Amino acid sequence: MNGSYLLDTNIVIALFQREAAVQERLAAADVVFIPTIVLGELYFGAWKSSRAEENTVLVDEFASGRSILGCDRHVAREYGLIKTRLREKGRPLPENDIWIAAIAREHGLILITRDSHFQDVEDLKWERW
Repeated sequence: MNGSYLLDTNIVIALFQREAAVQERLAAADVVFIPTIVLGELYFGAWKSSRAEENTVLVDEFASGRSILGCDRHVAREYGLIKTRLREKGRPLPENDIWIAAIAREHGLILITRDSHFQDVEDLKWERW
């Protein structure tokens, strides 16, 4: 039992690439959530690829039956606070990553990512895989 996870885009891509280490770790998770922002990034990558239709179907199949978390006013409040704190520190993050961090914080989830810049977000539980 590893807990409840929120997956960043780079971890989903690792799943698409069938990375055994990521598959094994997620198999032991209690619950896994996907942010709508990550789905948006995956669809963008699919549509701009040379195999747009095939890759879009892959994202559709991945999203089907998953627990998807979106943005509401509570997440928006977290986003505003996170962005303010990062600005005060002079440590900006990409906008989508701030939204992903806000979803993780609001829902008390462990963000699974390969991006170390999430260390700059206060009170964010995250693991780098």
